[in-house]
Amino acid sequence: MAIPIYFFFRSDPNLVTILTMVILYAEFLWLLRRWSRQVHHHDQGLTHYGIMWTHQNRVEFINGLSIGFLLVWLLFIVEAVFSWVTFKTPTASIGRIILEGLIVSFGIGFAEELFFRGWILDELEKDYNLTTAIWETALLYSSFHFLKPIAEIIRTFPQFPALVLLGLTLGITKHLNRGRLGMSIGIHGGLVWGYYVIQVGQLITYTNTVSPLITGVDRNPLAGVMGLFFLSILYFVVRRKQSLNP
Repeated sequence: MAIPIYFFFRSDPNLVTILTMVILYAEFLWLLRRWSRQVHHHDQGLTHYGIMWTHQNRVEFINGLSIGFLLVWLLFIVEAVFSWVTFKTPTASIGRIILEGLIVSFGIGFAEELFFRGWILDELEKDYNLTTAIWETALLYSSFHFLKPIAEIIRTFPQFPALVLLGLTLGITKHLNRGRLGMSIGIHGGLVWGYYVIQVGQLITYTNTVSPLITGVDRNPLAGVMGLFFLSILYFVVRRKQSLNP
């Protein structure tokens, strides 16, 4: 499928990537429904994997979206307090960027959560206990984001433990919500949304007064100590809730 798309749209690599991923994910959704019905004999379709069109799941999605979005902003506010970054005045296009970011973040959150915390976690839970399945899913999630040259893996490795921690948090969140994916999608999407608005909107400037290992390699907050610290707070909150609601 990628070859004909590349042939017709090779002048726009971003469009090639978008079209290819949309088609592949549509195929995944179609195959997932068939897999669920024919292999595991589930008649609920995507509902079995946590995509439930209920009021409760929508509320949990909105709550998760708020948590993720505010967590990113809180991180950069703290960094601004320490003078590691400075905030800039938003441009006139900030409204469009916020809307774009919301759409992009929902697509990424929905796609990755259905794949990892929906399908893969469900498959692993059939053979392992919940804790093991969540850990395996988190490690797979992190590893899939590191399919790149060895030199690049080493350079950006601080991001790996943050991705593992995020994967664990999202897996536990799904368990706490009785298999519903709304809040997991929301938290994941909120993190992407907050980062998208700040980076694409060019709302901050790094002062370079501290090592990128603190603020994030390549200015990616997940690849730094601060990002890991804030994700740790989120992880321990949901882990605490899990211990209180076994």
